[in-house]
Amino acid sequence: MFNIFKKKPEADILNKKYHKLMKEAHGLSSFNRKLSDQKVYEANEVLKQLDKIA
Repeated sequence: MFNIFKKKPEADILNKKYHKLMKEAHGLSSFNRKLSDQKVYEANEVLKQLDKIA
């Protein structure tokens, strides 16, 4: 009934963050390769955290 007060699982939060970072990296890849590589690195770090909890 009151699902707004339930906390989302950490895996869902990290998965959403990973996909957001990868989408940003893809968008940046056409004009700023260095920034795109930084976003991919951040996404890989999130993926490592996701693997630890899964």
